[in-house]
Amino acid sequence: MMDGMDESSSPLANNGTMEISSPNPLAPTTTTNGSGTATSPDSSSSAPATPAALGENALHVEISDALSEKEKVKFTVHTRTTLPGFSKKDNNVVRQHEEFVWLHDRIEENEDYAGYIIPPCPPRPDFDASREKLQRLGEGEGNMTKEEFKKMKSELEAEYLATFKKTVAMHEVFLRRLASHPVFRIDNHLKVFLEYDQDLCAKPRKKMAIFGGFVKSLGKTTDEILLSATVRDVNDFFENELQFLTEYHGHLREAASRTEKMTQRHKDVGDSHQKISNALTQLSTTEKGNVETFVAKAAEVFERIKNLETRVASDQDLKLGDTLRYYQRDSDAAKALLIRRLRCLAAYETANRNLEKARSKNKDAETAQAEACEKFESMSACGKEELIGFRNRRVAAFKKSLVELSELEIKHAKNQYDYLRQSLLALKEIA
Repeated sequence: MMDGMDESSSPLANNGTMEISSPNPLAPTTTTNGSGTATSPDSSSSAPATPAALGENALHVEISDALSEKEKVKFTVHTRTTLPGFSKKDNNVVRQHEEFVWLHDRIEENEDYAGYIIPPCPPRPDFDASREKLQRLGEGEGNMTKEEFKKMKSELEAEYLATFKKTVAMHEVFLRRLASHPVFRIDNHLKVFLEYDQDLCAKPRKKMAIFGGFVKSLGKTTDEILLSATVRDVNDFFENELQFLTEYHGHLREAASRTEKMTQRHKDVGDSHQKISNALTQLSTTEKGNVETFVAKAAEVFERIKNLETRVASDQDLKLGDTLRYYQRDSDAAKALLIRRLRCLAAYETANRNLEKARSKNKDAETAQAEACEKFESMSACGKEELIGFRNRRVAAFKKSLVELSELEIKHAKNQYDYLRQSLLALKEIA
């Protein structure tokens, strides 16, 4: 039995279906209050875990359960709240990835939120590679021994489960970002998402919709280049932030790419150790006496080292790779705020020019100019607060991830050293 998954729930045994409870390994359970701050239950208590009492105007959201089927993942979203307007104080709904995309798009399209950083949409679940490996393993079951099949199946299921947990965690982080925000938490679309117990009619995107999304993305990039070249920001803070985020996003993309290569090299080293272990195992069957014992022990050592290397790669991807990829998307969201502000500034300048023309012709355009000015000033005030919060949030997140990664690296290095030392002593005794 694996951690969180038994034979009946494995992708092979259950036709590509996997169920998991309390899946988020990345973030502690938090309860948010009206000011947007988060508090954690006391983890040092030895009493059984019970839901923390909610304060006034609190909204607590978590993904309590998830089910992976062949073509989709179903998330059970558990909500506890004392906010007015909710018909139930404790509620569960089942949502699919497309409904998370629907919620993100509704918030992003709202003009009232133009001055806020919209939390990035969680990535689409992608288990195709793991499922393909599991399918090939099932087809080749007759060509390997029972022990080899069981070992490979366990490794592939562990890989599938790790990917599944990360996918669920990213969707939960998205909801918690919304629930902890002082403005997004009272959005009507979020309320519908958390309360409405029927399908939100958010269908998977078809090819034309995907192409339309690509064209829209291309238009945003062109708009960004055009606005940056034609509109001069009057506020040095926002000008510097845009330059910083553009450069910062490039560094994140490069760092994420290098981290992916680094973790892949660890996996390659682990695969090499596995090949050596397999060769030594075959060799041990042709030997007798102490030589057989020595070679079999050496094969066991290389297999254990392979498992340690795989664990190192997994922790690096979780603590560093995922953090880099998430803030790559989050920095994109922060840049989008600045581009919306530039667009608003361009509209404000246009309104000023129209006002001057109208005055020369004795026409009244002051209302449009006043509205544009008010919108721009409001967006600037909200945007500055959001960008400062983004800076503090990302520094804290990277500090936490890097500290945890360093501790895990030290732990794995000590484990490898101790195991290799003990193994060499054991091999020396056999020899």
